[in-house]
Amino acid sequence: MRKRNWRLIAVGVVLLALAALFFLSMRDMTPWSNDPVALMRTVGEVSGAIGGISIVMIVFGLIGRKAPA
Repeated sequence: MRKRNWRLIAVGVVLLALAALFFLSMRDMTPWSNDPVALMRTVGEVSGAIGGISIVMIVFGLIGRKAPA
């Protein structure tokens, strides 16, 4: 039987929420940018990378590790 790593799951969920919050907060700054397309492309890449890392952390936390016998 495997034991879930709840700390890894919690950190993954928090990172996913922060990535979404970062994307949505930076979306409001595009009217003041000199190049809004480049700004949103960069913000999308950064938030996508953080979101991907957080999803991997959640999956590894759900898989867990072997419980001691």
